[in-house]
Amino acid sequence: MRISDKIIKIDPDNPEPELIKKAASVIRSGGVVVFPARCLYGLAADAFNETAVQKVFEIKGRTEKKPLLVLADSHLMISCIVKDITPMAQKIMKSFWPGLVTIILEANDSLCDNLTAGTGKIGVRKPGHPVALALVKAVGGPVTGTSANPSGASGCYDITDIDPEIAEKVDLILDAGTLKGGTGSTVVDVTGEVPVIIREGEVSGNEILAASGASAVYETSFCHRLSS
Repeated sequence: MRISDKIIKIDPDNPEPELIKKAASVIRSGGVVVFPARCLYGLAADAFNETAVQKVFEIKGRTEKKPLLVLADSHLMISCIVKDITPMAQKIMKSFWPGLVTIILEANDSLCDNLTAGTGKIGVRKPGHPVALALVKAVGGPVTGTSANPSGASGCYDITDIDPEIAEKVDLILDAGTLKGGTGSTVVDVTGEVPVIIREGEVSGNEILAASGASAVYETSFCHRLSS
């Protein structure tokens, strides 16, 4: 299939239900869809489908030592993939969701190892873009939310800039126009007694600290694991 035939223009504010349904069907069938997140375009695959998750790694050329974050639309959906939504996590979610913060929690044992990179943890975020949120709801389960670029390369905020190899390997591309770009979500690990800032984005560590009611710790040595 030609790359141009994979691209579907979609309303960024009021995504057409039939287009969302089509993209969700691709994902439920094990495919990978390029979709708009709040800042950059991402790669969506069924987080419960080990083969589809592996395809995301292959498309990006991403090492399997790096976990993938997932997108979920509700506490109910999150409860299917984590062992516990801790009080600290709930405070941060209430303050900064949707879109601004990715929260790392203890993963359910049922999640495939390639999704978590064997860490036993999973990063989760509620989508901050209307198309992304509608897509997750239509799939009816969590989807991967990693950026749609080769590992180590810059993210894509306009479909015209998507890497040709990425476009060639995915099954569908939802074009919602030019995204805002800029800094991505802040990534914070709340599996311990204090929040650990893995990557600082639009929300500062001090804001996370204030919302969580605990002392934050910065762990910059791990920043690269969830990036790229």
